[in-house]
Amino acid sequence: MYDVGLVGCGVIGTRLAETFAAHDATRVAAACDRDPDRADGFAADYDCAAYTDHAAMFADADLDIAYVGVPPVAHREVATDALDAGLHTICEKPLAPDADEGESLVAAAEASDCVTAVNLPFRYTEGFVELRERVGAGDVGDPRRVELDFRFPRWPREWQDVGWLRGREQGGPVREVGTHFLFGVQELFGPVERVAAEVEYSGPDTYEESVVATFEAGGVAGTFDLLCDCDVPEENVIEVTGTEGSLALTDWYRLVADRGTDDERVLVDERSSTTAALVEAFVAEIEGEGGDLVSFREANRVQRVVDAILAGEGRSVAVEGGAD
Repeated sequence: MYDVGLVGCGVIGTRLAETFAAHDATRVAAACDRDPDRADGFAADYDCAAYTDHAAMFADADLDIAYVGVPPVAHREVATDALDAGLHTICEKPLAPDADEGESLVAAAEASDCVTAVNLPFRYTEGFVELRERVGAGDVGDPRRVELDFRFPRWPREWQDVGWLRGREQGGPVREVGTHFLFGVQELFGPVERVAAEVEYSGPDTYEESVVATFEAGGVAGTFDLLCDCDVPEENVIEVTGTEGSLALTDWYRLVADRGTDDERVLVDERSSTTAALVEAFVAEIEGEGGDLVSFREANRVQRVVDAILAGEGRSVAVEGGAD
């Protein structure tokens, strides 16, 4: 049995805790949050120890696995401390507020004997996996375009009650949501190589409310179109169009062929538990059986694309590390 300590008891931390508690090989042994009431409530739910300081938890609790679910500016400190304590570590995305900081985490992970992973669920999302396999098999013919489209009536979204998501330092929809879909592009076509972006912000220190960008990955041209504070339903779409048709992932999990045409058909319409797949793969890797995990390096490649978009001034720029 692997004992897990969770740092960050928010919405996503709760999902991971439920998954660890349900897995036969793991149990929630400790939980840490800066809010003592939240940590105590979490500990009561999982019959585990409560902490408000992650370093104390890593020192005192006999743990095997650490989950890092704190805001991005704290990822480097918490994840590095976890690795220094000899703990296998799962970190939330984005890996860091920017790729330079993320690179230090990549170095720490690669210097460690511990298993590491970043929670980027498209690696396990049934609809996305089907999209990747069909594109690779030539179902859309020769891919000509990949389009990422986002609409947010408000930001942060109603269920996100954390102030840091409004700020530029570590929040905003490109980091929070765009990271997933740019990772999807990387899964489909390889690392993004060039980016040109125009960005408008909602205020001097607050989130981006409009992004129009183009990019290139593996010889395929792409677009990134994001708009916040608009009176339309929320939308998150990745669509690949080729010489013989199109495939679109909508609502995070639904795969649709030839969307918007008379031939439109739904290929995948069921959600699966990506956290269960992540934990299963993570345990398999710890036990030497091989697990399909997103590495810190893969996640930081995506972060470099995020950085390039947010630094956009309309001109095309090469993404560092964009091609092997």
